Amino acid sequence: MELKPSLSPESASQDAIAPPEIDHLAETKLVRKLDLYIVPIIMMLYLFAFLDRVNIGNARLYGMEEDLGMQGNQYQTAVSILFVTYLLSEIPSNLVLKKFTPSRWISFITVSWGIIATLTGIAQSYAGLIICRLLLGLVEGGLFPGATVYLTLFYTKRELALRVGYLFVSAAIAGALGGLLGYAIGLMDGISGQRGWRWILIIEGLPSFVLGIVTWFLLADSPETAFYLTNEEKELMRIRHESQVGQTKSAQKFHKKDVYLALKDWKVYAFCAGQFGTDTILYGYSTFLPTIIKGLGKWSTAQTQALTIPCYCLGALSYVVVARISDAQQRRGLYSVIFGVITIVGYGVLISNASMVRQFFEQISPKAPCVQNARHASILFVDLMRKC
Repeated sequence: MELKPSLSPESASQDAIAPPEIDHLAETKLVRKLDLYIVPIIMMLYLFAFLDRVNIGNARLYGMEEDLGMQGNQYQTAVSILFVTYLLSEIPSNLVLKKFTPSRWISFITVSWGIIATLTGIAQSYAGLIICRLLLGLVEGGLFPGATVYLTLFYTKRELALRVGYLFVSAAIAGALGGLLGYAIGLMDGISGQRGWRWILIIEGLPSFVLGIVTWFLLADSPETAFYLTNEEKELMRIRHESQVGQTKSAQKFHKKDVYLALKDWKVYAFCAGQFGTDTILYGYSTFLPTIIKGLGKWSTAQTQALTIPCYCLGALSYVVVARISDAQQRRGLYSVIFGVITIVGYGVLISNASMVRQFFEQISPKAPCVQNARHASILFVDLMRKC
């Protein structure tokens, strides 16, 4: 019988890593520490990025179009043109992220968009607004993909959905905060001879500048350089990453071949198509929500700003709950489909005749306690807003 020579570990695979044992109690404590030091700053970054991106919707209610002489679809153009440079900058930004280190690169783009967002408040013409929006998209484009890649340096695949979900929670918080700040800052309309929309853009842009400077010092570049991790915790971080399925030493390095393979993978483009639809809804909703609400009733500008808040609060709650369940079950597609259907129904209701929709829901459940309570709560909330 011919015997096949056995392969030594070295010849079998120079790249494979045997999964070591993990102390799960120590791992739980480690993840909590990571959440304490990483999640708040990442959420703050995305919160202010989202706020600076969509606060043009709140600014519109305070005379921005009149002051800048905007006509026709020029406002819609100013909203959407940001995403031209945003889209073009996403991939290049991620490619240079590791070269410049996450703390420096993310700090740089945060300070940059803070300056641009603030200066948007002093734009004197439509052309000036367009330039500011293009530059804002150019520097903001790298944050979300960069933050996602950054999270993979510290969290395992099973932990990522919840942490990425936190980014969207911060976007929802930004929407609610934008309505609250728009309500408060709008009261400054006329102070120092400046319109309310200018104060909204200027005041909401300044925190990003400060946060960018803070990020330089607080954001660790890798587990090995994290000041808040002990040597034992750093070793556990190494073990955690090596124990993941498909983890190899070469996977920790950047390879141009991986980029080319991704560009040839049809699944990447299928995901992009789905994400395109999702983002169209997300940014259309967040940017035009004040305008939509104002068109639903005879609200004052301040009341319109306040009425955007509960919409975003519900969105934030949904993000957290679904991300936790998704992580616990390790199921993604099911919840994407469920909430995709809900979104379709919601937009269908939004574009339908309001009186017909109201009559329909009243007929299908006229005496249901939950519907009655929701109706009464809505009436009370609207009445409260009218009295503000």
